Amino acid sequence: MTMPPLETERLLVRPYTMDDLPNVPQCSDPDRRREWLEWTVRNYQQLAGLYQPPYGDRAVVLKEAGVLIGSVGYVPSWGPFQRLPSFRQAGDDPASPLCTPEMGLFWTLAPEHRGRGYATEAARALIGFAFTDLQARRVVATTEHDNLPSQAVMRRLGMTLEANPLPEPEWFQVVGVLHNTIG
Repeated sequence: MTMPPLETERLLVRPYTMDDLPNVPQCSDPDRRREWLEWTVRNYQQLAGLYQPPYGDRAVVLKEAGVLIGSVGYVPSWGPFQRLPSFRQAGDDPASPLCTPEMGLFWTLAPEHRGRGYATEAARALIGFAFTDLQARRVVATTEHDNLPSQAVMRRLGMTLEANPLPEPEWFQVVGVLHNTIG
């Protein structure tokens, strides 16, 4: 399963290419950056060949300037989600230790591009693709208690935010969930 480039008013969300190597914001170490980018590009093809959702990073590019400003993408998210009210169905045991898979959503922007709505805009494009094209039941995003900017993005996306009742892992302290109302 592949995902085409997605355009918003100000952004282009597209697969990374090896041409992005000088501008990849994820790693400052050149060797690690190359390894990460090679793995990311190879991952697109491998997942598509297995008919899996298009997991992994996508480049977030300012359309007018052509500048790479960050990443957004899908990640398989695994956790005891039914402990949270938004995930429970009739008959579910809220104390169950069982984990369920969900389609996770993530974003990261270079510091100089934060606070301008780009993360919300890019994430909204991915949510639209997940709900319309992938027919995902819901998407989730997770973060730490003190990551207030990411929590603000979750709220702007219309997600319901819930506190994880478990102390671990750190990145799972706050869970945002958005249910598909399209299908």
